Amino acid sequence: MAESVELPSRLAILPFRNKVLLPGAIIRIRCTSPSSVKLVEQELWQREEKGLIGILPVRDAAAASSSETASVGPTLSQGLGSDSSERSSKTQASTSSDNVKLDGKHQQEVFHWHNRGVAARALHLSRGVEKPSGRVTYIVVLEGLCRFNLNELITRGTYYTARVSPLEMTNAELEQVDQDPDFIALSRQFKATAMELISVLEQKQKTGGKTKVLLETVPVHKLADIFVASFEISFEEQLSMLDSVDLKVRLSKATELVDRHLQSIRVAEKITQKVEGQLSKSQKEFLLRQQMRAIKEELGDNDDDEDDVAALERKMQSAGMPSNIWKHAQRELRRLKKMQPQQPGYNSSRVYLELLADLPWQTVSEEHELDLKAAKEHLDNDHYGLVKIKQRIIEYLAVRKLKPDARGPVLCFVGPPGVGKTSLASSIAAALGRKFVRISLGGIKDEADIRGHRRTYIGSMPGRLIDGIKRVGVCNPVMLLDEIDKTGSDVRGDPAAALLEVLDPEQNNTFNDHYLNVPFDLSKVIFVATANRMQPIPPPLLDRMEVIELPGYTPEEKLRIAMQYLIPRVLDQHGLSSEFLQIPEGMVKLVIQRYTREAGVRNLERNLAALARAAAVRVVEQEQAVPLRKDMHQLASPLLDNRLAEGAELEMEVIPMNENKHEISNTFSIASPLVVDEPMLEKVLGPPRFDDKEAAERVASPGISVGLVWTAFGGEVQFVEATATAGKGELHLTGQLGDVIKESAQIALTWVRARATDLKLAAANETNFLKGRDVHIHFPAGAVPKDGPSAGVTLVTALVSLFSQKRVRADTAMTGEMTLRGLVLPVGGIKDKILAAHRYGIKRVILPERNLKDLVEVPAAVLGSLEILPAKQMEDVLEHAFEDRVHIYSAAAVIVGDQKECYKSYWSVL
Repeated sequence: MAESVELPSRLAILPFRNKVLLPGAIIRIRCTSPSSVKLVEQELWQREEKGLIGILPVRDAAAASSSETASVGPTLSQGLGSDSSERSSKTQASTSSDNVKLDGKHQQEVFHWHNRGVAARALHLSRGVEKPSGRVTYIVVLEGLCRFNLNELITRGTYYTARVSPLEMTNAELEQVDQDPDFIALSRQFKATAMELISVLEQKQKTGGKTKVLLETVPVHKLADIFVASFEISFEEQLSMLDSVDLKVRLSKATELVDRHLQSIRVAEKITQKVEGQLSKSQKEFLLRQQMRAIKEELGDNDDDEDDVAALERKMQSAGMPSNIWKHAQRELRRLKKMQPQQPGYNSSRVYLELLADLPWQTVSEEHELDLKAAKEHLDNDHYGLVKIKQRIIEYLAVRKLKPDARGPVLCFVGPPGVGKTSLASSIAAALGRKFVRISLGGIKDEADIRGHRRTYIGSMPGRLIDGIKRVGVCNPVMLLDEIDKTGSDVRGDPAAALLEVLDPEQNNTFNDHYLNVPFDLSKVIFVATANRMQPIPPPLLDRMEVIELPGYTPEEKLRIAMQYLIPRVLDQHGLSSEFLQIPEGMVKLVIQRYTREAGVRNLERNLAALARAAAVRVVEQEQAVPLRKDMHQLASPLLDNRLAEGAELEMEVIPMNENKHEISNTFSIASPLVVDEPMLEKVLGPPRFDDKEAAERVASPGISVGLVWTAFGGEVQFVEATATAGKGELHLTGQLGDVIKESAQIALTWVRARATDLKLAAANETNFLKGRDVHIHFPAGAVPKDGPSAGVTLVTALVSLFSQKRVRADTAMTGEMTLRGLVLPVGGIKDKILAAHRYGIKRVILPERNLKDLVEVPAAVLGSLEILPAKQMEDVLEHAFEDRVHIYSAAAVIVGDQKECYKSYWSVL
């Protein structure tokens, strides 16, 4: 606490830059400059009894007003006190020659000295650790005691001393002032205002008890300085308070400052009470984080979030967004800047903006000049056969060359697995010079997989189309919609319905993804779809695509594919070459005939891979001899005598690791390559899975017929078995059958019962030849679902064979729907069914007469090995099906009108 002290005539001066120490206040000063350190050491640290020092306010030249004239060295400015009764002596500004010399040696800052200061005493003094450079830091806690007036400023070494005179009143003067009515009124007003401030602070901070004691015990003229020193006021107001030597002036200014501080607290309380009712939890967290952010900036511990946001903004500016989308992105970016990284919505907003910046709004692939000849060669190199499909692709590319911005149709390749649908789409991308992206649609049941999730959901993300375009990085890729027939639907929506907008060229230029929430142009994307079946595809979606069917391969085509594509690829995948393994054409034919009966070539490739693995084991286990180079010498090693014949030599060569890109195994060789033969086939692949005699063995007894069916995996041969047992004339059906095929079985039985007499299955006077017996019809492979009307003629043939006890020809297969009157109606999938019959070794095929036009698509080599038997009525089918009634229609008999030229090339081989 400040007390009456005897002020010496000379004090060491410590400048207090842009701040003021008032009597009664306590400050903590960190002394680091050479002058202040020297002052502390000589005046405080080295003395047993700590003396007084003067704290003199100084003003930087930068802080001085423009009207003032800055000067180098110490200058004095008149006090700011306005009362005429102040006991201040005339200040003299004198600078000795020593001071001028000091200025020449040390480059001092430009500042203005004030002519009044405060004498202070040290309450605590601590010395820091001396740094390697020799610098020392002192921490000094000072208490202001009394005001003084600066009479003369003198330099002493590196710091200043001054002749001073006290400005405090004597006791007699204080007693006289205490009797002044104006001073008494000012004192009461000050204490009342101060007590009100203390009460408010006590409610807020619970610390008003000690302050009330001060208010009652400390003299009012000292209390004014103590209160004002605790406020955050400007430097000018602090100087004004320091210059207020007259007590009435000092009390008046102190009362004004205390009242202003009290009013600011009350206004802040009103605002706080009003805002607290409106602030939500997140807003409070925002305010706290803002304060934390300011603290981090003060500590120099700020993170890089602002730099990341700035980088994101630059990335968005270079993304080339359309103007309407850029405005939307700017709104989202402004919202992101107002958020803190810890807020729940920060990450989702940032991920969304990063998606907008990453999307290729205007980035396109640089297409090279389209060369149809090169495109044809590329297609021929990648795919064998498929002449019609390749021609359609060439036509598509030709239109694109003539009109690059043409909105071509969406091609949909439909066919069994393993026939090259996906690779055709990649070939289109390679021919156009565009990037290729594949979107798998198999098994998706949520519309959000196509359109994306709305951003209101947790874990939301864009749809697969937008995500695929983001991954590929261009807005005009070739996009493959794989397995488009295997989409489902549930309560979350129908993905096939969402694809209607995607595949419609009139709508997809403004495709709206739910997550993106802004239109994106898909009109530059070339869409290609694949499917195994057309039936599951909704008609509106199917209408938007041009369907190109890919049938299964014939055995001859499989052989060529295996020799030209599969075997080289399999050998390369297993680190082999023709020097290690050779698979003759005859063995490949056996693999095709005995181990694979599929429409595609995937199982064929798997079997070839099994042979390659067996060869790899043999190569590794066999002793390997390394061929000797011309620049290498032979080396005989006695350490290997037990492994070599007597007198033999071991040729060795050091093989550098970076010799070439190929595997080291390519540099090895064996004595003779492994040639695949029939014993090796059975050893590696096992017993043959299929046999040409299967149909003859299964149709060895009456009641069995051979049908042709179509599946998602291509055409298949389906046996139908019928038998009669004692019963009540009922029909039993087994084999996991659908409703349509059950109805076909009922129609077949009804037709046979109606024609029983004509077919000589019952006597003329017999009304019900099924009396006392049941009929059981079974479709083998009961685990496979079966349905469709094309088994009608096959069911009738099996029933007629059962009741007539005549065997159906084992080399004959049939297909066709029948009516209750016995007409044979056309069916679909003729090409796949014909190929299936060819794979199974069938020689004769009975077809509906109206399906003869579909034979144009069947390869001539396949037609040349089959007898096509047309049937218009059920009687025609029965005439061709049984062994004792063989009659083959001539080729010319089934060719009428304009069909003759169309079929001429096919029938010429018969």
